[in-house]
Amino acid sequence: MSTKAKLLWVDLEMTGLDPVEDRILEVAAIVTDWDFKEVAVYEAVKQVGPGLVEKRMKVGKDFWDKFPKVRDALVEQNKSDKAKNGRIVENELLELIEKHFDADEPVLLAGNSIHQDRKFIENEWPRLNKRLHYRMLDVSAWKVVFDGKYNKRFAKAEEHRALDDIRGSIMELKYYLGKVRVK
Repeated sequence: MSTKAKLLWVDLEMTGLDPVEDRILEVAAIVTDWDFKEVAVYEAVKQVGPGLVEKRMKVGKDFWDKFPKVRDALVEQNKSDKAKNGRIVENELLELIEKHFDADEPVLLAGNSIHQDRKFIENEWPRLNKRLHYRMLDVSAWKVVFDGKYNKRFAKAEEHRALDDIRGSIMELKYYLGKVRVK
């Protein structure tokens, strides 16, 4: 089996869930084949104005108060020299795609609740959005079916850190696929 790239797993950590008002703070991407073997990994901190971060996290206080360590870590890394301009992050993601996907190959976005992440990508990274296929692999759909129809649940940790969340989503999809019998 080739290690040819087939999926672009992405997870974003944002100031909140409003794709117009909130901003991406952290991004991770893992390129995998269909056996979910990692071909490449990318992580970045996207710089957001501290005033906006503070304002938006106050709006989402109920959520962020449940995860104070994550909130504080995201705020601190946003202030650090690791934080990059959003245009640079978009360029690096496009370079990742260029390196691991053929130019005429659709880039399938994968992840948990990936439709929400896609709204942020559409808003903040239009050139990246243009390169992505309209179809997506959303692990949340599998979660809904297996929970609703078969009462099967995957116990996934709520890390709220981009790279850890992607790896959790891949493990979750493998769990559901392990329940499928192909004849």
